[in-house]
Amino acid sequence: MIYLDYQATTPLAPEAREAMLRWLGGPESDTFGNPHSPHRMGRMAAAAVETARERVAALLPEGGKLVFTSGATEALNMVLLGTPGDVITFATEHAAVLDCQRAIEAQGRRFTVLPVTPDGRADCEALQAAITPETGLVAVMAINNEIGVRHPLAQVVAIARQTGARVLVDAVQAYGRVPLTPLRPDYIAISAHKIHGPKGIGALWIGPDAAPPLPLVWGGGQEASLRSGTLSPALCAGFGAASQVAEEGFAEQMFHVEHLWNSAREAFSAWELNGSAVDRWHGNLNIRRDGLDVGRLMSDCRNIMFSAGSACASGSGRPSHVLRAIGLSERQAKSSIRLGFGRYTSLADLESAAATINAAVREQGL
Repeated sequence: MIYLDYQATTPLAPEAREAMLRWLGGPESDTFGNPHSPHRMGRMAAAAVETARERVAALLPEGGKLVFTSGATEALNMVLLGTPGDVITFATEHAAVLDCQRAIEAQGRRFTVLPVTPDGRADCEALQAAITPETGLVAVMAINNEIGVRHPLAQVVAIARQTGARVLVDAVQAYGRVPLTPLRPDYIAISAHKIHGPKGIGALWIGPDAAPPLPLVWGGGQEASLRSGTLSPALCAGFGAASQVAEEGFAEQMFHVEHLWNSAREAFSAWELNGSAVDRWHGNLNIRRDGLDVGRLMSDCRNIMFSAGSACASGSGRPSHVLRAIGLSERQAKSSIRLGFGRYTSLADLESAAATINAAVREQGL
């Protein structure tokens, strides 16, 4: 099989797996302690958690506080539901943001969804027109999970600062892939399994000048009084190791992804690119062929793992809300595919997959 679905999840890095194994702890070991216990085993586990916290935070802006969560969805929900004021976001955001609308409106707060430009970037003119002194939070992605487009974050932050609104950045697709340390938002949500870490853990970064949100979960307040529940040292250690590998191999990964991107663009030159050709992450190739039966294509190419949309929406039968938001018709959206590649993708596998996909497309008479 050839795996080309890096936006959905990534293979676990060997370094992350090795780091986790130590803290899974059988009955004969001394590494299964509760990190919130005061005895020696607990302190050992707590030290492992704090080491991981430092490694994860190293790829984020200086200062602030990092709170471990079950994933980015929880981190995003925590800020959206626990920060006062009206909310503004954009039409191409992840469901973890957009599906909070009903709960936010039930709190008596306004939830405004703004358009994006035809290339998929946040419409900053629309944001400038919509933001008011009552706006408490602007939620925006760094890199879109479906089409790979990068939003103008610096401009969004500057507009929000005019009225004192906070900024929440969904950096799930950006963390470990593009520099985030120059950013100055108030909150950043990230996820381990998108950077070759384990599933089931993410984090919320809270800026040094940002007020902490209200907790979603009560019952102990183990994580900075914001999140209750016993942390898993194994998951934390895996996240930390994956972050360290991403930091140390950053330049090498960028070079590798750029090489894969150039090859993919050439192999799929007959396809239309969805989203900006310039402002995007080159590990995400979202393309379409008008008239393509994507269901048949996926069946014909069953040994290649790629997506007909985001992993959260595939199988629903609905056209991608992201592709519709950039102006594609329902038919065009349904004739699009997403190929994602990264650290462990070989050029040979990518070329083989492209040849198979293009052959299957020709079988459809396209």
